[in-house]
Amino acid sequence: MSPKELTERIKAQAAALGLDKVGVAPAALLERERSHLKDWLTRGYQATMRWMEKDPDRRSDPRLLVPGAHSVLSVAVNYYHPAVRPDDADHGKISRYAWGDDYHRHLTSRIQTLFDCISQWEPGSSGRYYVDTGPVMEKAWAVRAGIGWQGKHTNVITREFGSWVFLGEIITTADLVYDTPAEDLCGTCTACLDACPTGAIPEPYVVDAGRCISYLTIEHRGEIAHALGERFDRWIYGCDICQDVCPWNRFQKETQHPEYRPREGGIAPELKEIVSLTQEDFSARFRHSPVKRTKREGLQRNASIILRNEQKPDRSGPDTLSPGGE
Repeated sequence: MSPKELTERIKAQAAALGLDKVGVAPAALLERERSHLKDWLTRGYQATMRWMEKDPDRRSDPRLLVPGAHSVLSVAVNYYHPAVRPDDADHGKISRYAWGDDYHRHLTSRIQTLFDCISQWEPGSSGRYYVDTGPVMEKAWAVRAGIGWQGKHTNVITREFGSWVFLGEIITTADLVYDTPAEDLCGTCTACLDACPTGAIPEPYVVDAGRCISYLTIEHRGEIAHALGERFDRWIYGCDICQDVCPWNRFQKETQHPEYRPREGGIAPELKEIVSLTQEDFSARFRHSPVKRTKREGLQRNASIILRNEQKPDRSGPDTLSPGGE
């Protein structure tokens, strides 16, 4: 089978599997992105995510993950749902990507099926697939494969679905036809930088994780500085502020994947209910949800911060902030 025929067959199968976008890029060193990553790490913007520091050279060259790799497939799945959160002090806010089931399970299953098809159609080929599970610069590959461009908030923006997409990759030794990298269409817009309540986007295309509400409510363990917690704006898991203000998200479309539609109580749970959850209640309620990543203690910490904020005068402006306890 020729590279053109194989590529066309792969893309048709990807669509049949419910993958909303698929593109292909040559497997090569991400030299510019590697330099950017090393600078980001030097500035300490990874906060406590120490795994980001491991072997940046391996992260930036897929041929070190799959010897003999020729191609990288990038896929995207739209998860947007137009449901509206309750806007009152009694409810916390959960990031839109976590309203439904954990995407890792569903997207990995689809990508594994596509990977198996490639192995069948191209005997002797080898490779690996990833859904936020390995040392792969998924956003960079989405750009190179023409899926979308990386916005100033660092999320990938697509013309069709805005930035409300999950990403996955297949690295393969198969020869394929490559797509044209996506053009950056952010222009002079700074809406995401201007809207961030903690100043977590100090410059375009750079996020300081230690000041990011999403990082603090999901990945950070332990206490959170009051100066940061007071700007949480009722977010208890993740944050969508920089995406909500993005002009390109006016092109958003409702997902066709039922697994990403809101779970009962998954959009904006009552804060007092969250702080009183037992471990058994938490495990049952969030068993298939991404929210389980923050663990019961983390979610209750976040809800307690919001309840504390409701008892204090409003504060705004980034000031000088740090992620740890004061």
